[in-house]
Amino acid sequence: MPATAHGSVHTDDDDLLTTGEAAVLLGVSRQHVVNLTARGDLPFEMSGAHRRVRRSDVSRVRYSTQRPTADQRRSLRLAYAIAGKVAQDPERWLPVARGNVKKMLEQHPRGRARTWLSEWADLLDGPLDELLAVLTSPTPRARELRQNSPFAGVLSDAERQAVLDAAR
Repeated sequence: MPATAHGSVHTDDDDLLTTGEAAVLLGVSRQHVVNLTARGDLPFEMSGAHRRVRRSDVSRVRYSTQRPTADQRRSLRLAYAIAGKVAQDPERWLPVARGNVKKMLEQHPRGRARTWLSEWADLLDGPLDELLAVLTSPTPRARELRQNSPFAGVLSDAERQAVLDAAR
């Protein structure tokens, strides 16, 4: 990822879009996007006389209005349970996840799985709040990350089953 002039990393999620571009991504009219910004449902910045919205905010609005699949709901519920345990005792559970990532990276030395596992490794070494935000996010990126979760062993079989039973 390229660095910005301020030294921070720029991601596609930081891209500013016109209301027309956001409308195409959401499958709605440009006026609907303007209405979302006016109601405060979609944050925006002004560029001259024009509104610009961040791609990440458009994705959040898009995925907050789409109904997730049953599998995605189960995965997210399990991630909530994992996040709760990690938040309560990060010194216990982060080393478990780091060890799992290390083993998984040895099994997947290249390819898409390695990309996701490397991202997990970075998250596990970063701020806890960022890790918890990704674990509990409904975004496509978070869904993909959860498909390669390094948190095996955090939930007991009984805890996992209780979450799955509650999700039904």
